[in-house]
Amino acid sequence: MKKLINDPQAVVAESVEGFVAAHADLVVSSGDEEKLFVSRAGGAMSGKVGLVSGGGSGHEPLHAGFVGLGMLDAAVPGAVFTSPTPDPIVAATVAADGGAGVLHIVKNYTGDVLNFETAAELAELEDVTVTSVIVDDDVAVQDSLYTAGRRGVAGTVLVEKIAGAAAERGDDLETVAAIATRVNENVRSMGVALTACTVPHAGKPSFDLAEDEIEIGIGIHGEPGRERIPAASADEITERLLTAVADDLQVASGDRLVLLVNGMGGTPASELYIVYRQARALLEQRGASVERSLVGNYVTSLEMQGASVTVLRLDDELLSLYDAPVHTAALRWGA
Repeated sequence: MKKLINDPQAVVAESVEGFVAAHADLVVSSGDEEKLFVSRAGGAMSGKVGLVSGGGSGHEPLHAGFVGLGMLDAAVPGAVFTSPTPDPIVAATVAADGGAGVLHIVKNYTGDVLNFETAAELAELEDVTVTSVIVDDDVAVQDSLYTAGRRGVAGTVLVEKIAGAAAERGDDLETVAAIATRVNENVRSMGVALTACTVPHAGKPSFDLAEDEIEIGIGIHGEPGRERIPAASADEITERLLTAVADDLQVASGDRLVLLVNGMGGTPASELYIVYRQARALLEQRGASVERSLVGNYVTSLEMQGASVTVLRLDDELLSLYDAPVHTAALRWGA
């Protein structure tokens, strides 16, 4: 294993320390390794719904990279590929509360769901009103080693962006939660792995994949997907991903869409744009219109080579909220 780390057990703490130092104009850290979280510089905004998300580290820039104007108010990084415990989630929730309640945006993994549920109950005891939305956009498999139901993957970014804009414009907690739910109901994703990743404290690849094999429908922790097939061209792989996503979402002529091509951490931008090129062409063949696009590393799996394709169906309100100003370390426009 060759990685730019010191102690494998200190990866998250040292990474967060560096992240906060690099983006001190945007974020601050709790400074407590037992209750580690990142929140917006300047603290909670009075009267505004707070947004909190989190999960295992190793998926950067998710979630800390999306803390800031127009997105999250706090993010809780657990150990690599391991859910944070309830205590730091509670601390982040209290820090994000401006008196209008807090929305938890939770990817559908068993540990995340259970720990965020416990944290919500504990935060209620501290007079913080909490509502949760579960993101389950992955069409690859119905159940996995980590979940009951579909997994939450790159569509989480779009849920956080649009719900964050709703909170920023002053919507109440019920409305923000309803918008987050609407995004989740209209977004689908599927990914592919060309190589496995290596969790620092494990010191070896998380699964075995031959040089001439790829895994279709991989999870962001290296969970198995739909099938393992011989390596194929970018267009062939993209067609498999996009067809599964578009069929599940029932993309039809006239649909207005966001197309997100997400890198898994080890794939160069040039290859992601090749995937985007084919995905967009296939959507346009269905008569849909790609109104907005994102291409890059947003929800990664350490250094895994691979990509995922995410499609969100838009309406006028969702498009307006997507376009609303955002200023975070990993996403910025209009601000």
